[in-house]
Amino acid sequence: MRPIVITGFMGCGKSKVARALARRLDVPVIDLDDVITARQGRTPAQLITEEGEPAFREIESNTLRETLESIPAGVIALGGGAWIEETNRDLIDQRGCLSVWLDVPFEVCWGRIKTSEEDRPLGRTREQALKLYKRRKPIYQLADIHAQRMADENLENFISRIERLI
Repeated sequence: MRPIVITGFMGCGKSKVARALARRLDVPVIDLDDVITARQGRTPAQLITEEGEPAFREIESNTLRETLESIPAGVIALGGGAWIEETNRDLIDQRGCLSVWLDVPFEVCWGRIKTSEEDRPLGRTREQALKLYKRRKPIYQLADIHAQRMADENLENFISRIERLI
């Protein structure tokens, strides 16, 4: 089985879906943001705030490259902006990964963002987040699989649908 990468906007549930899908498929799960935090000693939000987004994106790309080189199979939850970088999409393609876009309505994502304790430096206001969502959505559509989550769909049903799409 080839690696599966999960992409989508912040607050769409990439980490939760990746964990559930990996359990279902009985493969390892990797959260790229967690790997970055462990290696850098700072969260992606802290890195973006302290070093700037371009410096963070370089760290993210290097971490993704190393992660893809180290696992033959598994599910990888990307950060919300990782898929946006062409370099990362090329790395994912070169490793033969299957990409899955979690298409969740903006209002659902925003509801999760505003109630989360996690700092989102690129989406602190609704207007900032919506602008970013609209800019990123056409790039998310480049993923191999489009998994649209229904408003009242539970996680198990969503994972089952993704598994069938895979």
